[in-house]
Amino acid sequence: MTQTYTVPFFINGEEVVTPKTFDITSPSTQKVVHKCSSATDAEVKAAVNAAAEAFKTWGKSHPNQRRDLFLKAAEIFEKRKEELGQYMMDETGAPRQWADFNIMTAKDLLLDVAGRCGTLEGTFPVVNDPDSGALILQEPLGVILAAAPWNAPYILGLRSILYPIAAGNTAVLKATELCPRSMWGLCSIFHEAGIPKGVLNMLVHESVNAAAITGSLIAHPHVRKVNFTGSTAVGRIIGRMAGENLKPALLELGGKASAIVWEDAELENAATQCVLGAFLNSGQVCMSTERILVHKAVRAEFEKKLVAAVENMFGPQTPAPVLVNSLAVDKNKRLIADALSKGAKILYGNPDAQEETPTRMRPVILSGITTNMDMYMIESFGPTVAVYEIETEEEALRIANDTPYGLTSAVFTEDLRRGFRMAKEIETGAVHINSMTVHDEPTLPHGGTKESGYGRFNTDKGLSEWVRSKTVTFRY
Repeated sequence: MTQTYTVPFFINGEEVVTPKTFDITSPSTQKVVHKCSSATDAEVKAAVNAAAEAFKTWGKSHPNQRRDLFLKAAEIFEKRKEELGQYMMDETGAPRQWADFNIMTAKDLLLDVAGRCGTLEGTFPVVNDPDSGALILQEPLGVILAAAPWNAPYILGLRSILYPIAAGNTAVLKATELCPRSMWGLCSIFHEAGIPKGVLNMLVHESVNAAAITGSLIAHPHVRKVNFTGSTAVGRIIGRMAGENLKPALLELGGKASAIVWEDAELENAATQCVLGAFLNSGQVCMSTERILVHKAVRAEFEKKLVAAVENMFGPQTPAPVLVNSLAVDKNKRLIADALSKGAKILYGNPDAQEETPTRMRPVILSGITTNMDMYMIESFGPTVAVYEIETEEEALRIANDTPYGLTSAVFTEDLRRGFRMAKEIETGAVHINSMTVHDEPTLPHGGTKESGYGRFNTDKGLSEWVRSKTVTFRY
């Protein structure tokens, strides 16, 4: 009998398998693909203590050492892309294209940050006393707790640890229990590239132990800052825990993105971009399009193109998209049922269709959504989107901003003056003119406003999140 593989942790440069494990089930096949180690408080202390000890030297490391590490890791990402892609497809049900996109984007992220390692700078300000001077230094914080989700594990997992490590910090990655082997693969690349012991540690816990393990990690006196990417509900808990322990946090949370299609838009492009924005990775992206606001004058024509686009890309000739678990499917079907019971109409799709597994669901497009329907406010995080009719900019802004979230948005128009006007008024961290709401790349700061969180990943802003200033004065 073949022994089932168990995903280990990384603690102080060593792989650790715990006596207690839990099963990892593929959402695509509903079969157990491997087991995973299960963290206790002992592993929490060991991982954080290892990171604290490693910080004593890594915090003084030369930027060129970090640069060379990241360049080597990028090479390894390329070499192991087939292996990494299979982990992601097995654990999350992601299609090959989404897995490949994750891997290549992660490689680009490594290359970008490698070039930024030496860009953190202090300043030499002028002070009042002509016989005195001052230096403002930028210093790494120490041990960083990183927590990243399953839906884009190589992009989101990497950025959660990459920017802190690039700035001279050490890290403990609290990997998601839904795709631990993918996260292990990410961390193993750094170790293969030669990262010193203790600089990057990885733990996984069972969902039932989330509160205890997370609380223990955040409260540990060596942990200096937290970053979390995930749902707003959990982000609120993480933020509260961090606040109670007087520790700063960077939170990138949920969204309810609107795409606004004006009467002068190139409708073919708008329809294609809205379909991609709504249904990439089964709609399981924090930036996914949830509302499509269409000008009354072109609504009928746009809806025809929208239906044609979704039929072409996600129609019956393609496999039914896989969601991470059946609970995600159930949530989307509940939102649709509530909307239909209150007067909404189906523009495309059949929410009652029976698919191969309970984790699969084909795209559904609704119209006639009103404010008393759950779908109006709740993030579906699945293959569901709604079309709204608008006539004025004021009406479009009212609907687009009528959400607690504020992560991303899109505007489709041939009039850039209108596009820029809308971009100034939409309450999101990003606005994409004539392209979909799902857009993130290393050269653009990424983060939200309102209940989509605070802080920024990517670019120099992403590096500056992980240093503190120190003032040094002196007399000549």
